[in-house]
Amino acid sequence: MIKAVQKYLLLFLILIAAQLLAFDNIEFSGYINPYVYILFVLLLPFEIPRALLLLLAFALGLIIDLFLGTPGVHSSATVLMAFMRPVILVVFAPQDGYQKGTNPRIACYGLEWFVKYAATLVIIHHFTLFYLEVLSLDHFINTLLRILASAAFTLLILVLSQFLVFRK
Repeated sequence: MIKAVQKYLLLFLILIAAQLLAFDNIEFSGYINPYVYILFVLLLPFEIPRALLLLLAFALGLIIDLFLGTPGVHSSATVLMAFMRPVILVVFAPQDGYQKGTNPRIACYGLEWFVKYAATLVIIHHFTLFYLEVLSLDHFINTLLRILASAAFTLLILVLSQFLVFRK
């Protein structure tokens, strides 16, 4: 139990540092902004209590908000993503359910499952994030293109991380 808490705390800190020091500086022509810190919420165990899931998502988003000067934008998007996570897990559950002691990773459930699961939550996060950021529907198509491009790039990085870092 202690080892698992230490592992997730380390993941929490590494993803925040990676987001703030590296990925926040990536911007391709104003359309692609990867947000890899959300991988923390995606990789939490299936059995995590919902209140703890929401609290961790809020803390993660709040820390990103504090460093990026975006009051409440990241925390709102991350909490909504975490709120929707149990529903998405039910929607994409294998026929025989999730095996006890496994985690939502490519190594456990395959690439197709992970891409569907992660893509859905990434789009929820990015949709909320970008529309809260602009707070306007004046540039609806432009913002939608930013969402899709950023979500695709973020998803690519998340999938690559599964093969490079979180393999068996």
